[in-house]
Parts: sequence; C-alpha cells; structure tokens
Amino acid sequence: MLQALPLVFVLIGLALYAVLGGADFGAGFWQLFAARDAKGDRVREHAHRAMGPVWEANHVWLIFVFTVLWTAYPPVFSSIASTLAILLSLALLGIIFRGAAYALRAGAATPRESARIDTIFSLSSVIVPFALGAAVGAIATDRVPVGNAAGDLWSSWLNGTSIFIGILAVATSAYLAAVYLAADAAHDRAQELERQFRLRALGAGVVAGGLAIAGVFVVDSDSHPLLSGQALPAVIVSGLAGIATLVLVYRRRYEPARYVAALAVAAIIAGWALSRWPTILSGLTVDQAAAGHDTLVCVIVAVLVGAVIIFPALALLFRLTLAGRFRTPELPPSDGKTATHGEWNRRLLARLAVACLIAGFGLLTVAETGWAHAVGVFCLFGFIVSAFGAIAVPAVDQNSTTA
Repeated sequence: MLQALPLVFVLIGLALYAVLGGADFGAGFWQLFAARDAKGDRVREHAHRAMGPVWEANHVWLIFVFTVLWTAYPPVFSSIASTLAILLSLALLGIIFRGAAYALRAGAATPRESARIDTIFSLSSVIVPFALGAAVGAIATDRVPVGNAAGDLWSSWLNGTSIFIGILAVATSAYLAAVYLAADAAHDRAQELERQFRLRALGAGVVAGGLAIAGVFVVDSDSHPLLSGQALPAVIVSGLAGIATLVLVYRRRYEPARYVAALAVAAIIAGWALSRWPTILSGLTVDQAAAGHDTLVCVIVAVLVGAVIIFPALALLFRLTLAGRFRTPELPPSDGKTATHGEWNRRLLARLAVACLIAGFGLLTVAETGWAHAVGVFCLFGFIVSAFGAIAVPAVDQNSTTA
C-alpha cells in the first residue's frame, strides 16, 4: 500500500491537469480558429479573460506530477524523461511560449501585434496537449522500456497509436474549454457568446467522444486491452459521463456539465491506470519502481501537508473565478493607426533582446574560451534588461499619455 500511494497522488494530479490545464489549452484552440473579425475578437477576448485568473495555477499540477514521480519512482521518471525527451521538450517549449505570449499580450500596441501574439499563444495551446497526449500513448503501448534512454527517441512516439492519442488530447481539451466557456458566457449573460460556445461544445463533444471510442479500440488492438478486466468499469463511467455532458449542455445546464465533463476525462485516466496495474512500465511493477521506505513516507507526508494549504487556496480561487469576481469590463480595441515614440523604442529593445539571447546562448554553448563565456553571461544579462524594457515601455508610454 505504501509503495502505491504516491502513484495514486500522481494519477490525481494528472487528472486535475488534464481537466483544468486541458480546458486552458482548449481555450487557445478556439482562439486559433476564431474568425479575424469583430465576432472572432469577442471570442478570443472572452477566452482570454476566462483563463486569466487561473492559467498559472493550473500548471501547478504538472509540476506536482513530475516532482512526485521522480521522487517516489526514480526509474520510471528517468526512463520516461530520457526516451520521450523530444516530446517533453516540445511540451515544455510550448508552455514557455504560451506563458510568454499571454504576458506580452497586454503590451501589444497594434492589432497586428495582438494577432501575432494570439497566434503564438494558440499554436502553443495545441502543441502542448498533443505532445503530452502522445507521451501518454507511448507509455500506454509499452514503447518506453526501463532504463536511461533505452527506448528510441523517435519511434517511441512517431507511431499511429501515440499520434492518435495526441489528437484525442487536443480534441478533449477543446471540448472541455467549450463547455466551460459556455458556462462563463451564460454567467455573464452574453447570449451570443453562449450560443457560439454551446454549439462548439456540442460539436467538439461528439468529435471527442467518437475519437475516444475509436481510441479504446486502437489501444486495445495494440496489445493493451481497455475493454476487459478491471479497466472496463472506468471506461463505461467515462462514456456515460460524456453522454450526460452533451445532454446537459444541450439543455443549457452548464454548471453541472462542468463537473460531469471533468468526470468523463478523469475516468478514462483511471481506466488507463487500472488496465496496467500493477505494472507501471513494461516489466516493471509499482513495488519494484518505488523508492525506499523513508523517501516514500516523506513524500506522502509532504503531499498531505501541502494539500492542507493548497486545496483551500485553490478552492477559493476557483470559487471567486466562477463567481466572476476577477472579470473586468472589456476595453475597446486600439485602432493601431499610429506608432508612438515609445512603440519604436519597444521594437528596438525587442530586437536587441533577441540578439542578446542568441549571442549569449551561442557563446556559452559553442565557444570554449573563458572570455567568450564572460561575454555570453553579459549578453544574457543584456537580454534580461532589454526584454524588461520592451515590456515596460508601452506601459510607461500609456501612463504618460493618460496622465
């Protein structure tokens, strides 16, 4: 029991990240495919404002999963991280670009800049769930052997099953986001946005449900049964919850639809875990992979103590978010016809920041002399200063204009 308890924590964290983080990624998906007109701008702004208070908190669960996994099951973490290094690096870069784009969006001076930032944000929101879903597919089909870099960096995930699971992850994220955004629009009494996201939720639910059913058979045909044994009840619960969500959305009962949709996603994760039990990787059981007794006790105590602090705080955050306490009135977009002196300075600083970043990494990784490394460190400091200036200049210029 002691060896399995941290794995239960990992699965709970994975389910929470799939539901909460997945909804954030799905919002980026709808931003990507929104039309480039006034109606599409309202869709993007609604998604942006809905994610604002919680998107950073949702990524806590990914950090939690990785931390518990590498501490409690080090052979599992090293095997996954080394074999799936390409996918995990792609997901990490997507998260970084996504966060940077979200932060920079407030400093965009023209509609053209806003469009570029939104495109980067949206593409990253599609890449991350695809990469993480493909990684889950590689693990589920036993293409991650035990050992440091024991599996192939490419064929472990460049296969039909892993790619299919990645696509399913994107579709599921879009489905969750549409349900949540329809609920937020209904709460704000934005009837047009509610109608749009209700239609998106129904369409994405049908697509995600069809892909999920097909995915069960795809994984099952890849010598990893989900339709028999202890995994079958969880698969049935997931299917029933998915159908119930569509019915609730159709009847415009969005609040219960939030939770039933989350149940559908969590149940399929539980089914995947049950289908593998007690094996965690091919040929490696949970007991074999677990760390020592003292380490497991420390992990369990740390998680339980942390839960006393984190869960009430997160519950308060989401309660305030769902109540609309963090939403601000939508501001009219700038016409973007003129570029201020501060805007030109911002562009110059942004180019300087990129140049310093490239030079710094190049000198620190390619060059082998001490003076080159010193210049590289100086360039990275220059990148920090220039990037901060590029972000701060629009705010300073706006304050001076309105003063």
